[in-house]
Amino acid sequence: MERKAPRPPAGASRGPGADDPPPDDTRDAAVPPPDRRQEAGTSQPAHDPVLREQIDYYRARADEYDQWYFRQGRYDRGPELNAQWFAEAKETRKALERFGPRGRILELAGGTGLWTRYLAPHAGHLTVVDASAEVLKLNRGRVGGSRVTHVQADLFSWRPTGQYDVVFFAFWLSHVPPQSFDRFWDTVREALAPEGRVFFVDSRYEPTSTAADHRLSGPEAQAVTRRLNDGRTYRIVKVFHEPDRLAQRLGDLGWRARVHTTERYFLWGEASRR
Repeated sequence: MERKAPRPPAGASRGPGADDPPPDDTRDAAVPPPDRRQEAGTSQPAHDPVLREQIDYYRARADEYDQWYFRQGRYDRGPELNAQWFAEAKETRKALERFGPRGRILELAGGTGLWTRYLAPHAGHLTVVDASAEVLKLNRGRVGGSRVTHVQADLFSWRPTGQYDVVFFAFWLSHVPPQSFDRFWDTVREALAPEGRVFFVDSRYEPTSTAADHRLSGPEAQAVTRRLNDGRTYRIVKVFHEPDRLAQRLGDLGWRARVHTTERYFLWGEASRR
């Protein structure tokens, strides 16, 4: 029988992406104490019950999140599918390299730092925002230093107080409810410098992308039930965007956007103001 999770206090994350099997120095890295909140924007806690449960889920999942990235445990789909996953994730990382992030970079829903580590070397300054203190602690263990600021804030209410050359988010847009989509992109626009650019990565609808004991409801579903290793379950937002429709919707909001896909697992996009 499935056990429903108790609700921990506020926080959140969605998480980064995937590209390579785990290097030896990332699985057992020493993690410093949680950082104090940095004021790079303003935030009030979310009140929507589904969003609260989503926040709780990513807090509780922080220590096991990377198992999804590295295809470990319940996410191991066998040598052939795992190899395809890593190859397509590498393709997505190469797309980010071609995009060329630089200058002041803002990463939204930075998670445990798996994509933060690719942004930091190119940033004059990098601001990482996530609602989960637990994942920010892991993120700081991977990427720290004077040029990186970590901000704990709920992205559904957070407002930027500065502007950035690049806004980046990985595996986050699919966790934005449809009714919040326009408002989220308003926040992105507010955070972007006049000539700024956006890069994002997300999941395609593919049953083997998730854990073996997860069941997807269909490509049009807007929520899924997710299980932790200890059996606790949570209901979270999950919207699988089709690339053409996503590009069209962004165009309707005044963005110049291109959205691409890998063969099976990922999509990525670039956007700028029209």
